[in-house]
Amino acid sequence: MSEYWQAVWTTLLQLAPWLLLGAAIAGLMHGLLPPDFIKRHLGGRGGVLKAVMLGIPMPLCSCGVIPTGLGLKKQGATDGATVGFLISTPQTGVDSALVSASFLGWPFALFKIGAAAATGLVGGWLTNALTPQSSAPSPTQDKLAPGPHNNPSPTPHANRSWRAMVAHATEMLQTIWGWLVFGVLLSAAIEHFLPAGFFEGTTAYGAAVAMMVTLAISLPLYICTTASVPIAAALVAGGMPTGAALVFLMAGPATNIATLGAVNRTLGTRNTIIYLLTIVAGSVGLGLTFDFLLQGAAAGAADPHAHHDMHGAWWEVGSALVLLGLLAWFALGDLRGWWAARQVAAAKDRAIEVGVDGMTCGGCSSRLQKVLSRIDGVENAAVTLDDGGRATVQGDVSRGIIEEHIRNAGFTPRPT
Repeated sequence: MSEYWQAVWTTLLQLAPWLLLGAAIAGLMHGLLPPDFIKRHLGGRGGVLKAVMLGIPMPLCSCGVIPTGLGLKKQGATDGATVGFLISTPQTGVDSALVSASFLGWPFALFKIGAAAATGLVGGWLTNALTPQSSAPSPTQDKLAPGPHNNPSPTPHANRSWRAMVAHATEMLQTIWGWLVFGVLLSAAIEHFLPAGFFEGTTAYGAAVAMMVTLAISLPLYICTTASVPIAAALVAGGMPTGAALVFLMAGPATNIATLGAVNRTLGTRNTIIYLLTIVAGSVGLGLTFDFLLQGAAAGAADPHAHHDMHGAWWEVGSALVLLGLLAWFALGDLRGWWAARQVAAAKDRAIEVGVDGMTCGGCSSRLQKVLSRIDGVENAAVTLDDGGRATVQGDVSRGIIEEHIRNAGFTPRPT
């Protein structure tokens, strides 16, 4: 087992520096761009192109891209701009591009960025061409509550503070920390326990078949593009064609059951079909294109540990230790939240329950729980995503104060 843990450490050495750099860039983008910068550019002609170009560098996985994209629709973006944003944004981002380059090489990373742009543009333009456009927001859009990803009027001063930038970068990592741990452990397991060339049998009937198998697995699942890059690299090292890794990292992050349901409710069945077919055809087609044009360029980077030993450079070791510390902190925070939820549940008859709209992921609920726990007089606070979002608070505090703090945190209180 010692060799397995060495493989885990080597994966961390390669992942950590670029992941932390990507998170830092994401925090800077969050703080330096005007709060309404994205929404102001996505209506009218050219909206699809602007939506895709603005969405590509954003480090949003499926959990964050749903409220952001649908919030853009509510603010006046066309259906095509919304679909283009929803297709392209979760496939890549500054963090994903850097990590992909580290594990699979810059040709793969740059091709993946181009693939995200191409599928987003095609999906958006097809949507605008085949769907009658209406400027009136749908009933579902009217119900979309502001949250940390789509708050229409956050305070510019707060957004530009260094503390807010660090908090945003940290929250981005907290949202995917479980997937990071899973991805690193699974990548090391594939690299260590499976014999070399284990997946070569998938190409016996051609690369297209291997890609279709990958597509069938990745379409319904939630896959975080950044955290899953080590898994994709390990699959390639085990014999899968690199194009199949591209399919895995395109279709997985852009689709899952929750995303498809949200798109269907807000944009309708026709747009959902366009959205899904664009991703399916685009990922397989571009995967085959990559294998035809650039397979050799990625071969040297296919083994996730080919160019690394377990010692690493000082900056790799330092980054890995920082990332391990953050992961431990996130795990401890979730454990405390679980314990607080148990205590609150045990005294539910003396607790105040408030529904919360606008939460989209574990990072949102964890952040709000910290806010509520710091209110004077609060003994315990638990925030979950159950029933659309719910906060349960125990202590000497009024419902009005709880709702005020929920609003200040960027969410919307509602009756339970």
